Amino acid sequence: MVEMASKYNQHDVEKGRYQKWVDQDVFKPSGDVKAAPYSIVIPPPNVTGKLHLGHAWDVTLQDMIIRQKRMQGYDTLYLPGMDHAGIATQARVEARLREQGISRYDLGREKFLDKVWEWKNEYAATIREQWAKMGISVDYSRERFTLDEGLNKAVNKVFVELYRKGLIYRGEYIINWDPEAQTALSDIEVIYKDIQGAFYHIEYPIVDSDERVEIATTRPETMLGDTAIAVHPDDERYQHLIGKKVLLPLVNREIPIVADTYVDMEFGTGVVKITPAHDPNDFEVGNRHDLPRINIMDTAGVINEAGGPYANLDRFEARKRVVADLKEQGYLIKIEEMVHSVGHSERSGAVVEPYLSTQWFVKMEPLAKQALENQMTDDRVDFYPPRFEDTFRQWMENVHDWVISRQLWWGHQIPAWYHNETGEIYVGEEPPTNIEEYTQDPDVLDTWFSSALWPFSTMGWPDESAADYQRYFPTNTLVTGYDIIFFWVSRMIFQSLEFTDKAPFKNVLLHGLIRDSEGRKMSKSLGNGIDPMDVIEEYGVDALRWFLANGSAPGQDVRYMPEKLSSAWNFINKIWNASRYVLMNVDGKTFDEIDLSGEKTLADRWILSRLQSTIESVTRLFEKFEFGEAGRLLFHFIWDDYCDWYIEMTKEVLQSETSDKTTTQSILIYVLDQFLRLLHPIMPFVTEEIWGHLAGDDRSIVVADYPVVQSEFIDQTSEKAMGQLMDVIIAVRQIRNEMNTPLSKPVDMMIQVKNEESLAILTSNEEYIRRFCNPNDLQIALEVETPEEVVTQSLAFAQIYMPLKGLVVLEDEIKRLTKEQQKLKQEVKRAQGKLNNEKFVQNAPEKLVNQEREKLENYETQLAGVVQQIQKLQAML
Repeated sequence: MVEMASKYNQHDVEKGRYQKWVDQDVFKPSGDVKAAPYSIVIPPPNVTGKLHLGHAWDVTLQDMIIRQKRMQGYDTLYLPGMDHAGIATQARVEARLREQGISRYDLGREKFLDKVWEWKNEYAATIREQWAKMGISVDYSRERFTLDEGLNKAVNKVFVELYRKGLIYRGEYIINWDPEAQTALSDIEVIYKDIQGAFYHIEYPIVDSDERVEIATTRPETMLGDTAIAVHPDDERYQHLIGKKVLLPLVNREIPIVADTYVDMEFGTGVVKITPAHDPNDFEVGNRHDLPRINIMDTAGVINEAGGPYANLDRFEARKRVVADLKEQGYLIKIEEMVHSVGHSERSGAVVEPYLSTQWFVKMEPLAKQALENQMTDDRVDFYPPRFEDTFRQWMENVHDWVISRQLWWGHQIPAWYHNETGEIYVGEEPPTNIEEYTQDPDVLDTWFSSALWPFSTMGWPDESAADYQRYFPTNTLVTGYDIIFFWVSRMIFQSLEFTDKAPFKNVLLHGLIRDSEGRKMSKSLGNGIDPMDVIEEYGVDALRWFLANGSAPGQDVRYMPEKLSSAWNFINKIWNASRYVLMNVDGKTFDEIDLSGEKTLADRWILSRLQSTIESVTRLFEKFEFGEAGRLLFHFIWDDYCDWYIEMTKEVLQSETSDKTTTQSILIYVLDQFLRLLHPIMPFVTEEIWGHLAGDDRSIVVADYPVVQSEFIDQTSEKAMGQLMDVIIAVRQIRNEMNTPLSKPVDMMIQVKNEESLAILTSNEEYIRRFCNPNDLQIALEVETPEEVVTQSLAFAQIYMPLKGLVVLEDEIKRLTKEQQKLKQEVKRAQGKLNNEKFVQNAPEKLVNQEREKLENYETQLAGVVQQIQKLQAML
């Protein structure tokens, strides 16, 4: 057996280990047809840059689940892949080209796409390196990309079938438009921000009348496209105007006054301008009244020729000019400044423009209904935490049709062709036979359209006979952040139900966001982002994984705190040192040589029993995805039970020249082996390293059996007995600490037990009490005689007495307490002075004043206790 290094070094432990696993093919499915399958598909990261801590959290939780299932004998598949991320990736590549003075139009579509593929290959390699650093056990032979040939085949099939079912249609609608990226956006790609704006109050004159009506708008430049004004049909103030016309200021175009229930009589003046080409509500009003649609902007947000004298002005510059002209011509009544919520593009940050455009849409109502109905069946998707099912339901119940076309070059090009002469639309999985007569739609599909098919398209669908599709679909558990329930989770569910008649996964585990130590969201603007690779360099991946696994309960955000990473590293170091000690004291035994048949001490029986309850609890908590609680139990079992208690209790046997060490050595190895297996899904690297020393050969813990409860080792009697013994030892140590008496000094002890059972437990294990409490004279009885001055500690089953004279040198203790008394007097005086200062009490925050009062109360209480103790000791001199 090769001896473990004297000191834990994460770099040495992790170096080369991952590649060895990959070379050994331990991450691939077992191929055991008798084993139950268990599959997870990775939420594909975007090929736009490095992975962040959120990705690290994602893959840590997925890998923990799959590693445990693999050890439990499941035929596991953890399938990797990446997303082409249409808008984001194209924007990054265009930015790189701009630095070279090149635009995509200079290159043309094909050469530009070559550049994007170069970007993809560069960043995909980086992502794989980071996956390796994180230790995730994916099967690289099955890696997929959302733009690969198989995915493209699936995407085209889905588009064509939805189109033939009437669930995909092409139409002119108001959509969210990003003038910077020059593409349509779905509703959930729009982020609303509060910004400074204004209500512009404008008068519109009534034709053939001296009367004027007042309207208010936040976007006065859009009045250039007004085609009506509207009032409520029941508004008595304007009944006489319905059917008349107004003269549109600046444009001098006559437009009708219509009656429509869309107008809120109680808001503002009760009169609104109608701009069907630039507002979604106005679009609907326009449809009801057969109003023309005048689009006044081009795709870059610049006013077009329909804007007359304002043509070629940027939309915001046009706003200034329109307002100035309205004021000059006497139409502007007032400007009312206000803060309002304005949509911004999630990708580019540009202010979104409601824009009249011909786009492709998915009709969502029947798909959403099917997804909601499925939640009432046995094929339902279970959300963890369950509250997120409400989020899913609310979105499905209020969903709008999904705009799926994007004005980009990078993505799945829409499988629709237009006849060059007739304009007839051909939609098909393959191009039309007379292709020279057609032109393909230049747009591509929304990135989420292809990623919505991810759980089944990656398994070989639409070939339903594909081996992986037959074996591993539906997948078992999806792990992702709660922030993409709308974007991705919901869409996977309704697409899978529509095309496979099955939910895509059984469970959805939703984690939160990683925030900085102050609770702020990590972002480039705040400069508070953390690179997981930097964390790994400093603390090691096992420490990072431990922190991420135990940072919060399911669905909760977690704060990044370096001190928690340091604590995780200390825990690993504790395991390392304990393991090294065990290996140095077991005479070269491996776990294959364990013999648990010998006579066992109370400590032996106790640790074996505690191990069983830990196995049961950790396994149960993993099933519920309660990883934080599982980690807490593992930590206390390893640190407290095994390291601080059991190892200490075995030292006398191991150091003895005469005792038979076989059973003790076997139990030390057995328990170490078992908890390393329990820990492995969370900390794969250090557990593999230590376990390799225990195995003594090239076997890997990755494919070792996961622990199961051995009922013959469950021993409640021993756990109770050991619990009482530990309570006595802890109580005595506490008394020694309080009295500043070192363990090396022998002291008298009397333990008065309350029943025969406890008497038998303590007397039969007296050697432990003598070793860990160092008594001079030890009495254990149902009745004990005690001197007058004793320190006592009450336990549920016993009373512990320790003579005060034996614990301390009275003169030295009085000196120590006198110094403490002076220190406390000064603190009391300081706090009283502060609270007697009227300026402080009146001007300081109430919270600060209350804190000072609490401090004073605590200091006074401590001082009274010290004075009482001094008086008691002086009386004994």
